[in-house]
Amino acid sequence: MTYPQTLDYLYTKLPMFTRVGASAFKKDLHNTIKFCQHLGHPEKKFKSIHIAGTNGKGSTSHMLAAVLQKAGYKTGLYTSPHLKDFRERIKINGEMIGEQQVVEFVERNRELIENLEPSFFETTVAMAFQHFATEQVDVAVIEVGLGGRLDSTNVIHPELSIITNIGFDHMSMLGNTLEEIAGEKAGIIKNKVPVVVGEYQAEIANVFENIAAEKACDLSFASEMWAVLHNHVTDAKRHLELQGGTQQLSLYLDLTGTYQIKNVKTVLTAVNQLRQLGFNISDDHLLAALSEVKTLTGLMGRWQTLQQQPLVICDTGHNEDGIKEVLQNIKLTPYQTLRMVIGMVKDKDISKILSLLPKNAVYYFCTPNLERAKPADELQREASEFGLVGEVFASVQNALYRAKTEAELKDLIFVGGSTFVVAEVV
Repeated sequence: MTYPQTLDYLYTKLPMFTRVGASAFKKDLHNTIKFCQHLGHPEKKFKSIHIAGTNGKGSTSHMLAAVLQKAGYKTGLYTSPHLKDFRERIKINGEMIGEQQVVEFVERNRELIENLEPSFFETTVAMAFQHFATEQVDVAVIEVGLGGRLDSTNVIHPELSIITNIGFDHMSMLGNTLEEIAGEKAGIIKNKVPVVVGEYQAEIANVFENIAAEKACDLSFASEMWAVLHNHVTDAKRHLELQGGTQQLSLYLDLTGTYQIKNVKTVLTAVNQLRQLGFNISDDHLLAALSEVKTLTGLMGRWQTLQQQPLVICDTGHNEDGIKEVLQNIKLTPYQTLRMVIGMVKDKDISKILSLLPKNAVYYFCTPNLERAKPADELQREASEFGLVGEVFASVQNALYRAKTEAELKDLIFVGGSTFVVAEVV
């Protein structure tokens, strides 16, 4: 098969969560274990860092990969979903897996795929592990797809586990309370492997404390380790001065969203843990990496400016906590009129999100190009119940075009509501 034929095979043959939703989520590790056995257990052939969480795990994964890469380690990075190119999911030192390597992996393992019938995600996890093992990476940063305990990535035994935070998302699969969701995310914690939790949340801290004690893990809450002394955006970078015990750092981060402050604290705490484990990461490595995360890793869609005059910004925040962070950033951005290009998926309760969105904005409701997309007219009807008014568009591009056409130079056009909306504009 050619590369396009191979991708078509993966997309059409295998159940894919981003396209069909919960029916693609396998609630056990059986297929991944079988696949890894067939490949000779590639997941055991490299060191890894495992990252879970409701929000921030993608940014945290990319920041940490950038730091390790800058420190001279050959660094694998596995993340999901992709925005533009399937190969974004599997990178080494910022370089995507080659098209031919994807083709060869599927060809070599097609018989197993036909017999085992893994999901799309299970197959891409196996592909990533095989790629990292074959290319002999020094370390790989592995982002959980969904949850933790039953996620396909949870067959690794990492050097360090990281859980960014806990919020309400994917409740139909992870639980209806923060405690239940925290328990699923905490499923990545392994015996005697240190764990960093990004945010201390009083109502669920005991979930992590109890599991860490049971598994004899060193547990750190990053939000309690660092205080922000100075914070402002200048020249498209966020300047932060942070104090952690006797350690003080002044850094310039090329990810300017306010929510990245939480993620930076998580990364700094993780780096200190990695140093204790023998990783050679200097402050110079750390500061240089954080100033060019996007260049080193190719990260997109996090409070990303697409154009000026009118200002167009996109962000992948798509659950209640993510939207709150987006709105905080909008509040800090000067504008004349706020225009919101919004699309969502149909298998989530979006009432809380809609209740948060500003009523004084002009809305452009659109349908992202995937099976799970909520039709724009349905979104418009639901939004109208919360006082949100706007027109319906058949595509993201049509909605954005209209917003740009109607905007004055000092307006702000925000594009988001779903990762898949952002994927169509970056």
